[in-house]
Amino acid sequence: MESWFAERSVGQMLPGDHAWFSYSSQEEQDYVIGAFLRDGLLTADKVIYVTDADPHELPGLRGSDGFDLDSYLRTGQLAVLPRSETCLTAGVLDPGRMAASFEDALARAERDRFRGVRITADMTWAIRQRSGRLRVLDCEAGVDAAIAPSTTAMAICQVDRRSCTRDELAALKETHEVLVGADPEFDDGVLTITRTFAPRGLRLTGELDGARHTVFAEALHSVTAQGGDIHLNLRDLRFIDLGALNMMAGAAIRMASRGSLILDEPPPDLTEVVQLVGGPMHPWLRIGTGARP
Repeated sequence: MESWFAERSVGQMLPGDHAWFSYSSQEEQDYVIGAFLRDGLLTADKVIYVTDADPHELPGLRGSDGFDLDSYLRTGQLAVLPRSETCLTAGVLDPGRMAASFEDALARAERDRFRGVRITADMTWAIRQRSGRLRVLDCEAGVDAAIAPSTTAMAICQVDRRSCTRDELAALKETHEVLVGADPEFDDGVLTITRTFAPRGLRLTGELDGARHTVFAEALHSVTAQGGDIHLNLRDLRFIDLGALNMMAGAAIRMASRGSLILDEPPPDLTEVVQLVGGPMHPWLRIGTGARP
């Protein structure tokens, strides 16, 4: 039986969401989890991170300008809870203790009259323990029981997909009804530009015309500046003008010595345009599949 998932960007999460997020790089974790943390702090939510890491090393907050983390820690708005106090018994993940810790954190935040509560934990370490997969699955059931009925709380369960087998990823994903990803770089109702990380690049949705060349150029520059192969997923792009196609070709020329610009899954009519206009003139502009590992 096929499972149903709601897919949301991190900025669209709702109270009661117990979301699943698997990342493939520190950049992706910083981008998504950083937004979750920053948005919570800026909107007066209680933000709880279960980790043994230093608070100043939290994803997306490393060296962040404009965030006085020590101030948030002093007021209690940001709480970094070590695993030993929240989810471990004799050094082993304890699903019951983790669920109880989350319930206690929600009750405390309600008593302290916070507007909302945001909780996140990276469970990659736990999967590597003996019987870790089963224990994490039990944890997810307990977290869901605590978060789903809430009108103020939301949670993201994280895992590094590079450290998990396909079966582990599939089983963990099945325990969540919400899949969370990056917020759009740009969205005006006509064109949406969203950063992608596996593969690295941008996903374009809607219509890319002359009125949106500037924002597209800025987004394209931001992902090509680091070098390496960059993918533009065009699966949901209904229209692209020749000017934008020429911008892609220009970017491909500039990055030719450092990587390739790959156009993934363009609709058939766009493929014909690319091959007719881009192919003979710009052989470095490649068509790809965009398959995610």
